[in-house]
Amino acid sequence: MSLDLLAGTVHAALTLPPARPTILVFDSGLGGLTVLAQASRARPDARFVYAADDAGFPYGRLDEAQLVARVLAVMERLVARCRPDLVVIACNTASTLVLPALRARFAIPFIGTVPAIKPAAELTRSGLISVLATPGTVARDYTRELIASYAAGCEVTLVGSSRLAGLAEAVLRGEPVDDGAIAAEIAPCFVEAGGARTDVITLACTHYPLLLERMKRLAPWDVTWIDPAPAIARRMTQLLGQAPPARAPASDAPAIFTGGAGMTGPLRIALAGLGLAEVMVEPMPLAN
Repeated sequence: MSLDLLAGTVHAALTLPPARPTILVFDSGLGGLTVLAQASRARPDARFVYAADDAGFPYGRLDEAQLVARVLAVMERLVARCRPDLVVIACNTASTLVLPALRARFAIPFIGTVPAIKPAAELTRSGLISVLATPGTVARDYTRELIASYAAGCEVTLVGSSRLAGLAEAVLRGEPVDDGAIAAEIAPCFVEAGGARTDVITLACTHYPLLLERMKRLAPWDVTWIDPAPAIARRMTQLLGQAPPARAPASDAPAIFTGGAGMTGPLRIALAGLGLAEVMVEPMPLAN
């Protein structure tokens, strides 16, 4: 082979477009769909896999040791099956507890979802902010450390809703959900004190943006709602880089469920609308 031809071969190899990354978006249920939508817009070329540990949903019913063991066991199966280049843990309850164990176990990057307390503190004018989360996220020391670090000058109301994630899942399954049930869950977020009112609410569960339009309509006054999904998509782009401009969008992504018992016709339609036309079940019953 001539030197000129060899040089041309080396140049061609160096200028090949990067491989299409595989990104696994993981949640206990359907809340991670809000993150998937933002992430797929940021990297439309990537191959996405959505995984829901619906057999373990809701994670708030598990104690800390059970939750760590469960997520590690499910992730072992998913990593072996999907071989992702990056994993997004689109669940606040899991992220505030399990990320160190995941990063110790697997040699791939993990992006977690944690309460957006710092941006809430930066946005508030009244000094009254609320964190709408699950009871597990509210109870975590991690959440309180975020408040101490970034919102020490604010009055922070922690609201642990035990029902809102389930209501969001019911809506996606096509089941009727009464406005009153949603209003009752968000009511403690709205605080009046010393002539001031809550003006920022951070949604510290990825399920909650599924109900955002209804929550806005039912709110007693206007507030700024913080959805964590855009920040997660930005972090993913920082780690993987921008999508190559010449890349065509990837084909439909698969969705993997560990139970599949709640799969309904309306839910399949909703999943297909998000590009998740192929739905699979990887049975992993929750141990007693």
